[in-house]
Amino acid sequence: MSTGPGADSAPAPATHDTPSTPRTRKSSMFSSLKVRNYRLFFIGQVVSNTGTWMQRIAQDWLVLSLTGSSTAVGVTTALQFLPMLLFGLYGGVLVDRLPKRRTLLFTQSAMAVTGIALAFLTLSGHVQVWHVYLAAFAAGLATVVDNPARQSFVSEMVGPDQLQNAVSLNSANFQSARLVGPAVAGVMITGVGTGWAFLFNGLSFVAPIAGLLLMRARELHVVERAPRGKGQLREGLQYVAGRPELIWTIVLAGFVSTFGFNFPVFLSAFADDVFHAGAGSYSLFNTLMAVGSLAGALLAARRGTARMRVLLAGAVAFGALEIVAAIAPSLWLFALLMVPVGMFGMTVNVTANSSIQMSTDPAMRGRVMALYMMVFMGGAPLGAPIAGWITDAYGVRAGLAAGGAITAVAAATIALVLARVGGLRLSVGWHRGHPQVRFVPRERQEELATVA
Repeated sequence: MSTGPGADSAPAPATHDTPSTPRTRKSSMFSSLKVRNYRLFFIGQVVSNTGTWMQRIAQDWLVLSLTGSSTAVGVTTALQFLPMLLFGLYGGVLVDRLPKRRTLLFTQSAMAVTGIALAFLTLSGHVQVWHVYLAAFAAGLATVVDNPARQSFVSEMVGPDQLQNAVSLNSANFQSARLVGPAVAGVMITGVGTGWAFLFNGLSFVAPIAGLLLMRARELHVVERAPRGKGQLREGLQYVAGRPELIWTIVLAGFVSTFGFNFPVFLSAFADDVFHAGAGSYSLFNTLMAVGSLAGALLAARRGTARMRVLLAGAVAFGALEIVAAIAPSLWLFALLMVPVGMFGMTVNVTANSSIQMSTDPAMRGRVMALYMMVFMGGAPLGAPIAGWITDAYGVRAGLAAGGAITAVAAATIALVLARVGGLRLSVGWHRGHPQVRFVPRERQEELATVA
């Protein structure tokens, strides 16, 4: 794999679809699983992600049970993602310097320890809310390095030709586990308590650690590591500043994450305060959202492209659906709406992630992905407490509607800015009997108007 300008993973030239349209070769839905190293990684992540979702559900429910406060749930989420906001860029610098497989062995082991420690405290009956806060913060510290390492390690396992497919399958993997994890967590919480869910999560890290140890190093697409030196953080920021397609994608991801993805706060409050249901309904909401998210991830894997117009349209639809869900009058209607909410949310997530990776030089990928993950994950420390406060003060319906409105408006605004900068205009018409809304060059729009 080339590490210089014009690397194999660079985007194809932009088309008239958008001001910048990264592309990749279309492939079969599961083509990257033919690579042995990635297959080991994928299987290990299935097990670990299941445990992660179990812990998320158990953690939110435990905090709500201990405090009775949606704000406390928001604080827990904020503490889990605060390290990424504070130290994410430095984590990216480390990832570009260090061998990624060894780095992942360390970070995965550290997260296993936090899960097991929280399980011990809960099962022994000594758990207090500050213990949960501390465990969330400790897991967040490991994530500072683990997330950019995992994201950028994908390209080393599969190479540039399969990168888009592998990124999409990673998301499908995460969402498949999300189908199983909340369901098992709901049964486990009501049956034997939250402590066993924490224990399962801690032990689940054995699978990805084993997968990393079994990989064949000679089959990895090695990227030259950045040498230790001054100014590497500034170099990464300057690289992003010179790439508009990266800047606007990261900005949109920040809005979506900060205001649209506060589901730990919203879903627990809808289950407990609005519909007066138990942990089973909270688990159901998460499971149905995962069904939609899995569909969105698989469609992205099949699509094989990462277009800006797909990203922007998905963000607008995601925000609009959140507003509709906020006014849903019944539990079952709200639950069913979680499917399209999850699908469009995952469309935004996968498209943003893959377009950034394909548009970035491999030698810079750790720092760029760290910036992206810092914005995407670091938005939670800002958004979750705000969402919790709005929920406690004005009701969860107002909180969810406000988050959806801000997300949709931000995506629409960015779309208009990019269209203006790229010399595009909005075209509304019909194509093969279906309505079609797209951006076209201004010259073409003027020609159509003259002909009409």
